[in-house]
Amino acid sequence: MASLATYSAEDVRHWLGYPDCITAVAAAMAGLSAEGREQPLRSITTLEPGKLFALMPGVAAGDTGFGAKVLSVFDDPQRPGRSMHRGGVLLFDRHTGAALCVADAHEITRIRTACASAVATAALARDDARVLAIFGTGTQAESHVHALRHVRTFERILVWGRSADTARAFAARLGAETGADIRAVQDPAEAAGQADVICTTTGSATPVLRHAWLKPGTHVNAVGSSFPGPVEVDAATVVASRFIADSRRSALAAAAEFLHARAAGLIDDSHIVAEIGEVLLGRVPGRTDTTQLTLYKSLGHVVQDLAATACVHRRATGDPA
Repeated sequence: MASLATYSAEDVRHWLGYPDCITAVAAAMAGLSAEGREQPLRSITTLEPGKLFALMPGVAAGDTGFGAKVLSVFDDPQRPGRSMHRGGVLLFDRHTGAALCVADAHEITRIRTACASAVATAALARDDARVLAIFGTGTQAESHVHALRHVRTFERILVWGRSADTARAFAARLGAETGADIRAVQDPAEAAGQADVICTTTGSATPVLRHAWLKPGTHVNAVGSSFPGPVEVDAATVVASRFIADSRRSALAAAAEFLHARAAGLIDDSHIVAEIGEVLLGRVPGRTDTTQLTLYKSLGHVVQDLAATACVHRRATGDPA
């Protein structure tokens, strides 16, 4: 264990660029679908209301390695309605079994989740998508603004949040950081009605996005809900969409929007037409026409964490592999 490298949140931010992470996540998801290995489902233990302990073990394809993300998810007392993720991603060498490094789980998750949405957007959104809408004003909303700009040229970015003041401050800050045209919108229906790509990144327990608001050809990344219960997107959107999951097995167990629609008898398991890796491999088509509604359900998968952590380790050590 003496040689175990440790990467802090600052280290992850320094070494993990969005373009590199997008490439790494795309390869990880293609590898997940190509290998067909049955990965363990994440384990979430509720300690008490607002306090969770989560374990995500897994094996990445190829030479990336194996390992686990271990973290706590507690309410943030400084930001009511938001949570804090604390823990680490531990990466082992696939060939020797040696523990290589541990990286800050919050920063790895923050960046790789947005990069997974970028991968899905590149594969599923229309080529002429020009307006992005972000629902939410937290950490994931911010990282999604940064990541998705690498896969489409957006003429403007619309931001909606429950607090109009927070949304305006978010738009002003991210606009100054990126130079992009970012605008706060008070009405979620207005934001959705203008958007070609929508990312829901909220902690809402009830839908913040409704099918009636969407225009034909929209692509939706449903990100905020990562376990059964909270539903960010209404059932009508799920039913009307070409539904793509990061992992079919995970979605059947924990994709709240899908489970809600299935429990209502509106869809069955076959409604998941593909994993994103199958689309990337060319095994299943993604978007099949320009008017189609596509939906990517992001639960997050440990192979994304392992790929991102391996990327940090390679950059930090100068390993070209």
